Amino acid sequence: MSTTTASPRPAPDGRRGHGQRRPGRRAALLTALALAASGLAGPVGATTAAAAPAPAAPSAHPLRSAGCGTDPGQEPGSSVLRTLTSDGRERTVQLHLPDGYRSDRAWPVVLVFHGRGNTGAGTEAFSGLDALPAIVAYGNGVIGTGDGDRQAWEGAPYSAPGVDDIAYTNDLLDTLERDLCVDPRRVYATGKSNGAGFTGILACELSDRIAAIAPVAAAFYGTGHPDCDPARPVPVIDFHGTDDVTIPYAGDPDRGLPAIPDWVGGWAGRNGCATGPDVEQTAFDVTTSRWTDCDRGAEVTHVAVLGGGHTWPGEDSYSGGGYATHSIEAHEVLWEFLGDERLPVRFLTGAAS
Repeated sequence: MSTTTASPRPAPDGRRGHGQRRPGRRAALLTALALAASGLAGPVGATTAAAAPAPAAPSAHPLRSAGCGTDPGQEPGSSVLRTLTSDGRERTVQLHLPDGYRSDRAWPVVLVFHGRGNTGAGTEAFSGLDALPAIVAYGNGVIGTGDGDRQAWEGAPYSAPGVDDIAYTNDLLDTLERDLCVDPRRVYATGKSNGAGFTGILACELSDRIAAIAPVAAAFYGTGHPDCDPARPVPVIDFHGTDDVTIPYAGDPDRGLPAIPDWVGGWAGRNGCATGPDVEQTAFDVTTSRWTDCDRGAEVTHVAVLGGGHTWPGEDSYSGGGYATHSIEAHEVLWEFLGDERLPVRFLTGAAS
């Protein structure tokens, strides 16, 4: 298995609860691109190939990452399981390059976080996200606590103790930006269930890197708390079935799960949205609520699947008490929302707001 070496990154500032902020933000994203966290290894099981040509000099353009002009190590349109080291652990990611990927064009990135007990490859199989004109990175969590050996993400009561998935996300972005041609203003996060809940934590903690989030059937264990203090308003589009019995739409206080309308409304308030919700029947079994006139244009949208269960809209998996809608495709709806969002340039240059 081939390995790319990189300059060491300063150790994380220590694990914290998701109400606490990691001290010290990056002065400039471009500096971080040159100080990548760790090697992003090649395909699992691959033999070491001949030495690749020397990479091109890192781009000085703030909208292009240091990996522009380099060999991506896999074919456009392919998906490969890769490894990286984060916080002293070997972690993996299922990495998909879009059809037509070229290293002279800066591409958006969609980070995807699976549900409890699933995998990046499993989520890739049902989500339809490979169809997007973006680099799609399906992360893999660490086996947590509770019943069975099931992978999970930080923030849930069953997540693995001592595992810092915020650090993993930072390290994953650093390696993607170093090894691929990435537009650092267009990084988005989505996921399902426990992974979707983790995107809520990312919106609080990494709003200087994540442009917008799109949780689906999310388990927001306490992430609606008042300690969430993002560096900027974060656009949000949320999907949830009203008959989801796995993660109830009305919430479950005994499990620390907020009502979904309350969580979404909390983000509308946090983003200073002055108008809404404007509710529209967008399909026979779907209503869409929108909050607009928000600070910095950070709109909030909630897509409610009427009678829907614990599913990804458009897919045929277990419905968790309701049914699986096919009147919309989540990957199409979320991309229509996410694709236009951009991280403010000041977070790339370190300029004053």
